[in-house]
Amino acid sequence: MQFTADQHLLKDLNRMAIVRHLGAQPGQSRAAVAEALQLTKSTVSTLVKELIAEGWLLEREVVATGELGRRPTPLFIDPGRLVLLGAEMGVDGVNAVVTSLTGDVLARLRSPLDAARDPQLALVRAAKLLVQLHARLDTPQQQVIGIGIGLPGGVDEATGHLHFAPNLGWRDLPVGQLLTEHLRGTPLQTVPMFVQNEADVAALGELEFGSEGRADPLIYLSLGVGVGAGVIVEDRLLTGARGLAGEVGHMTLALDGPRCSCGRRGCAETLIGLRAMLPAADDAGGLAEVRRRLDAEQPDCRAAVANAGRYLGLLLGNLCAAYDPGRIVLGGPSVELGPPFLQHAFATLEELAGAAGESSPTVTLSRFGADAVPVGAAALARYRLTRPLIAARRLAVAA
Repeated sequence: MQFTADQHLLKDLNRMAIVRHLGAQPGQSRAAVAEALQLTKSTVSTLVKELIAEGWLLEREVVATGELGRRPTPLFIDPGRLVLLGAEMGVDGVNAVVTSLTGDVLARLRSPLDAARDPQLALVRAAKLLVQLHARLDTPQQQVIGIGIGLPGGVDEATGHLHFAPNLGWRDLPVGQLLTEHLRGTPLQTVPMFVQNEADVAALGELEFGSEGRADPLIYLSLGVGVGAGVIVEDRLLTGARGLAGEVGHMTLALDGPRCSCGRRGCAETLIGLRAMLPAADDAGGLAEVRRRLDAEQPDCRAAVANAGRYLGLLLGNLCAAYDPGRIVLGGPSVELGPPFLQHAFATLEELAGAAGESSPTVTLSRFGADAVPVGAAALARYRLTRPLIAARRLAVAA
């Protein structure tokens, strides 16, 4: 029997719909899945058999229901056979992880370097880390099915092209193409690769691997040297016409504010980022230097951190007005500063909401901590691989 391209796509859609459903509601039986997805039981049974054989799903012990007849067999995402690779190209180095399909970190590697000096060296290092992680897989039965890359700048995901990463000084760089070339001749050369902005992938990590339930819209706010956001609306990542959506670090919060790396004045990054918390002569010290000064109870540093927190609250208020989010997740190095920074943000947000007679949105911290971007990059791969219709549309646009 021959299948048309449309029939193959329909089959892939149904297969991945089952995977996504069981990711969100693990432990359901074939009959429950069929009812939830409005598919026939025979279709679900056939597709589940394939997915189990390929390593997507597994069956566990039957559930005792107390009823006569055959007990339903619960289905789960298989956490051991298919794995994902994720890498973060950061200001101070490359972080890479291998995760299960359910987001558990199985191994991690880090390579410190000044990425801003030589993007080619940074990409070579990233490729080597990914190959080294592949070599660390526990068993030959484990298979890498996708690679995700998170970058601190605007990205055209369809082509893997980086527009501009201000804090790295990278501009117009075909990251996807270069990494593919660096992986040629390795066991990863045929593995699908996906490239996206760091805040976007971290948002996808919360969507794909989060344990707090779905929230819509979902905003992930990345706070460090730079400031960026990933926005997910109705299960879709909002990327914008050129892949530049979410660059909230370059929203203007003060018309006469400090000069930003993008060329404008008063951008959120200049008022909230780590450099805003330190004197210009010491801003290279980053988070460690801010912590040292806070621990020493230096008044000027405490005041600068508190001021950055208030501007963060203002930015959060603006994001609430723009998106009416179901949840905002805060991540990145700056959240490690804790109350001296965040309490001022939350107080400002409460004040803004109260003035408008509204309640504050749910704001949480990322469950993945320092791994938010590399784990999110792995989630990007799962997100794209389990949504074949979106992938088909992206390919059509890229062509």
